[in-house]
Amino acid sequence: MRLKFLLRPSWLALVVGVLAFAFACFTLLSPWQFNRNDEREVQNKAIEASLTAEPRPLNDVLPPGAVPDSRTEWARVSITGTYLPEQEVVARLRTVQGQPAFEVLTPFRTTDNQVVLVDRGYLPPDSRTEVPPYAAPPTGTVTVVARIRQDETDPKNRDAFADASTHGKLQSYVVDSKVVARSSGLDIRSGYFQLDDAQPGVLNPLPLPQLEAGPFFSYALQWIAFGIMAIAGLVYFTAREMKPGGVLNEMAQREKNKRRKRKSVAEILAEDEVTGNEAADREQQPAQRN
Repeated sequence: MRLKFLLRPSWLALVVGVLAFAFACFTLLSPWQFNRNDEREVQNKAIEASLTAEPRPLNDVLPPGAVPDSRTEWARVSITGTYLPEQEVVARLRTVQGQPAFEVLTPFRTTDNQVVLVDRGYLPPDSRTEVPPYAAPPTGTVTVVARIRQDETDPKNRDAFADASTHGKLQSYVVDSKVVARSSGLDIRSGYFQLDDAQPGVLNPLPLPQLEAGPFFSYALQWIAFGIMAIAGLVYFTAREMKPGGVLNEMAQREKNKRRKRKSVAEILAEDEVTGNEAADREQQPAQRN
């Protein structure tokens, strides 16, 4: 009889909720944090290696048609060609070291007739939150050293745009070669290339990410601990309710007592009638004595 509480809808809902939470902790939340920790480790190793490695020709690191990935991102490459400032796009709503910024994206035609997207660096907004004036890239053939980067993704897949707020300058919401390719009509290869300091055409060079592990590993362990605690709590309270004096049993007993004490309308009216009759009798008795 004590196990009947296991079939109560409220208890079943509690069990389903606890198991769903623990399942999410073990299969979704903690693996997600472990994956982020692995990604951070790969990034840190790539950046650290690039600090001492000499830049290599672009096609040696990333052959034509190849797409940047975690193995090639942050590698330093040298690229020779000419800037195409007429198809330039400014990335908006950026942050650099916690401050708002714009990033200037300029197509670059290489000497072997490829077109790549070069991130020339960032600009702090002026007092009116608009793109401030900035230097045009050099003309003619130049050689630049840049870091390979993977394209960003806009979940809304928005195109570059120009309106009154941009003063005729094309702006985009992400740094994505596909967005600039659509706006310019150029066949731009995947990925973009972030200029190093002191390179031809660089504005304010973008800083490299900090080489730190981050909190992801500890967060993953915390989610595992939360899942274990949820299951342990369910087991404890289940065992507690199976013993005499469980909270649910006590609540059920109190409810039964309330139902026993609760009177129907007919019973209340009958009691009122009896009380009224008794009062009338008491009033009549003195009159009869007189």
